[in-house]
Amino acid sequence: MINEQIRDKEVRVVGEDGEQLGVMSSRDAMKLAEEAGLDLVKIAPTAKPPVCKIVDYGKFKYEQTRKEKEAKKKQKTIEIKEIRLSPNIDTNDLNTKMNAARKFLSKGDKVKVTLRFRGREMAHMANSKHILDDFATELADIAVVEKAPKVEGRSMTMFLTEKR
Repeated sequence: MINEQIRDKEVRVVGEDGEQLGVMSSRDAMKLAEEAGLDLVKIAPTAKPPVCKIVDYGKFKYEQTRKEKEAKKKQKTIEIKEIRLSPNIDTNDLNTKMNAARKFLSKGDKVKVTLRFRGREMAHMANSKHILDDFATELADIAVVEKAPKVEGRSMTMFLTEKR
């Protein structure tokens, strides 16, 4: 809320350079703002009494959006990268997949390791669990198992995250 939109009887006023001007009626605060050629902006409406600041509204709004953008830049979004394996994977192929997972984990992403079964492989699901276990033990130096291997339909999945 700015200027005439402020309908409170009393407000705590903060000057343009941050000094406390005390509690006064909103009319007096408006007069002070007009004398300075600035706007009266309500910055803490829930406080008792509400806090208003004498600032240039355009500049205030610009600073606020800039701070929000800066905070958004510093946020880290965690992506989930998927690595698909098959039960009859060879050791060299498995090592290649592990290196890819290591790269994803070092970037701060989560890794979903999926062991897919097709056709007759479905009959030997229990025998293939060791592949996911080996995968987790190989990456134990930089990763920790977030969700243990679990069978879902035609696949077995496991989630890994970076150690803290």
